[in-house]
Amino acid sequence: MQRQELSELLDGVASGSVQVSDAIVALSMDPFTDLGYAKPDTHRGVRTGVAEVIYGAGKTAEQIAGITESLIDAGQDHVLATRVDEAKAQRTMDLLRQSKVCGGMPVEYFETPHALVVGSMPPANGNGLVVVACAGTSDLYCAEEAAITAQMMGSRVERVYDVGVAGIHRLLSYAPTFQRATAVVAVAGMEGALASVIGGLCACPVIACPTSVGYGAAFGGVSALLAMLNSCSSGTSVVNIDNGFGAGYQAALIDHARTTPDHG
Repeated sequence: MQRQELSELLDGVASGSVQVSDAIVALSMDPFTDLGYAKPDTHRGVRTGVAEVIYGAGKTAEQIAGITESLIDAGQDHVLATRVDEAKAQRTMDLLRQSKVCGGMPVEYFETPHALVVGSMPPANGNGLVVVACAGTSDLYCAEEAAITAQMMGSRVERVYDVGVAGIHRLLSYAPTFQRATAVVAVAGMEGALASVIGGLCACPVIACPTSVGYGAAFGGVSALLAMLNSCSSGTSVVNIDNGFGAGYQAALIDHARTTPDHG
């Protein structure tokens, strides 16, 4: 059940077109679906404004398809599954295309971030612009995960790629873009300096996302993580190594932030 459906249900109770007993049944049945191997949270969109996302690593194609079906059947318009390798994605798409619940829905696989999207991308309805920047082409897997996540949450996204500090003139040429942003995701491995530099170019929150890209002393992203945690740029927060999903999610929340509660 999504917020609009919940609003319609409560309006129905208020107007008398829906019996209280029927509303109680609808609400009591909706919080989650027990599939045995998973309990999809069908009320997450009502509670948080963002529907459940599937973490695909460690799950089978059959499990991903089953969870997707339960979410769509409960009223979710689209589903994002992250960390799904190509072979698993192909099997999942085959299962969904044969599904009675999802069979007519578009299904698309994004190879670079290993992300699977069921349903169409939602229209942008945020307050402004989320900019996703990455230091090098080797960081694209993580940057694209952030970008796809923010788009799936209804943010308008602009990508600024291969603008690492080793050629800082490339980054500086995008200063007007960063100035227009509501939130910026800065993705970098190696020494992780990109986030600090971007933080000095914009007037919005910067979400720093370290990647595991780099030579031996990069320690699989730990060096970039520590550098970002020690950033001298105010307004910079940090997510975990390779957590493009978390960075994109946080940026989209900032992009949709309200100054007053929405009870509608």
